[in-house]
Amino acid sequence: MGGDVARNELVGQAGLGVSWIHGSPSAKHNTDPDIQVHAYDEHTFILRQNMAINFEAPFLFLLFGHTEAVLIDTGATASPEFFPVRRVVDGLVAEWLAQHPRDGYRLLVLHTHAHGDHIAGDGQFADRPDTTVVGADLATAWAYFGFHHDPDAVARVDLGGRVLECLATPGHHEAAVTFYDPWTGFLLTGDTVYPGRLYVQDRPAFTRTIDRLIDFCDRRTVTHVLGCHIEMTRSPGVDYPIRTVHQPDEPPLEMSTDHLREIAAALREVGDEPGRYAFPLFVLCLDA
Repeated sequence: MGGDVARNELVGQAGLGVSWIHGSPSAKHNTDPDIQVHAYDEHTFILRQNMAINFEAPFLFLLFGHTEAVLIDTGATASPEFFPVRRVVDGLVAEWLAQHPRDGYRLLVLHTHAHGDHIAGDGQFADRPDTTVVGADLATAWAYFGFHHDPDAVARVDLGGRVLECLATPGHHEAAVTFYDPWTGFLLTGDTVYPGRLYVQDRPAFTRTIDRLIDFCDRRTVTHVLGCHIEMTRSPGVDYPIRTVHQPDEPPLEMSTDHLREIAAALREVGDEPGRYAFPLFVLCLDA
């Protein structure tokens, strides 16, 4: 890891090429691991929760820097018996430290937003040594990032040689945060942008957020836009029903900055009328 310089020229913009666990026809015959771990590179891991444990099947992100690692989101299930997120993260940290020995290595836990399927595992880290868990609620998260003083600020989280840029991106949730990782070029958008149902609680705020992300990405190298769910099928405009626990025909998780522009165009197209509007890789769900 060389300073704060992104290595996009090494990563490129090819797809992740991952066959994600996508549930089983019967939970009684589930053979998927509780958590799938994909090593994007030796310092970057993408985790997916098993649909048999929770239909939301969220994605989590574990990024390593020189002095600390960050876990972004903790999943949809509190019980370590059913969803051993701490055990899996501890194992990955131990393996990383075996390859990169150092003392006093810390873990930071942050969130894309405060909905239950992204924070349920927080309690598993409450007593973990050398760990800071930052609450996902508006008051706590905004104070940590400094957004309560300036909601348009770009906050920076320095992991040691790997500095994340963090933006307040409300619209889906009032405390939503998007993370940009120059090391990989990942833009981690939580439930704001992903191949699925985009639930818009605050239409003006969501529109501003999408426009801001487009402007932000125009000035950076973004390899992949990565949200926290897959809900679409590979058939354009067709999503899986809510609470589906078997999704054998999923599209890739990764999206692109062109999809941000498609979302912006879709918002203009549908106007102010509440409703459900299907587009090839996402569905706009606009509250009244």
